[in-house]
Amino acid sequence: MPDTDPKTTSPMALRRRGLLLTAPTLLTPGLATAAEPSRPRTIMATTPIARTDIKWWRERHEAKLVELKTKRPELVFYGDSITQQWEYTGPPDWRDYQPIWQRFYGRRNAVNLGFKGDTTSSLIWRIRNGEATGISPRAAVILIGANHLGRLKWGTEDTVAGIDQVIRDLRQRLPSTRLLLLGILPSERSAWATETTVAVNRVLATKYPKGHEVTFMDLGHLFMRDGRFDRTQFYDPYLKPPDPPLHPTAQAMARMAEAMEPTLSALMKS
Repeated sequence: MPDTDPKTTSPMALRRRGLLLTAPTLLTPGLATAAEPSRPRTIMATTPIARTDIKWWRERHEAKLVELKTKRPELVFYGDSITQQWEYTGPPDWRDYQPIWQRFYGRRNAVNLGFKGDTTSSLIWRIRNGEATGISPRAAVILIGANHLGRLKWGTEDTVAGIDQVIRDLRQRLPSTRLLLLGILPSERSAWATETTVAVNRVLATKYPKGHEVTFMDLGHLFMRDGRFDRTQFYDPYLKPPDPPLHPTAQAMARMAEAMEPTLSALMKS
């Protein structure tokens, strides 16, 4: 059975809950009032939030539950649009991800659980609602957090807390699965986003050292040239109108797969 109720974890329900938390308390005239104890801050990055009000998201989640049940994967990828784009095909060649996916992961019976626009909140909801149930993959790759650094502006502390919760949920449901946690990839959205990306990855590298149940890997160096951010490795500037660099091209994703391969291969054999 699902761990959470979409009705209680929807953005509208959470907003209502927030209004209740901030509503002023009516006081009885003439009575002394003691200061109420402060309530802990709600960290949205750790709160499971469904996006089932979005048709494509709901249908993709339902289809992925069927795929997981029938495929029995040895390898699972959890993430957002950067993970989902492994399913895309060209032309153009910078969008032709599927041949690379098949070359590295086809023989591993892998399942792609990337959902465009997701944060840790929605990934937590998906994990608790079937996307880590009834399976026992050898390894899982997690790449999440990029959408925290756009309009949401969830900072370092909250983003790390959300990623930590994702890891805890996966460890609980997939105890025999080795986890490969990727750092947030660099982008060119704002100075704050760049600084927060570096800060989050630095914390994660300390929390998840190599040789433990969770292996952290920062692939940010792949997107640098002569010590500077390389815009040519992202397809967003090719769009019309162009967007800030955020999503790696197929060629850049191939370099990511190559860099991950020795570690991922060792995790799947252990």
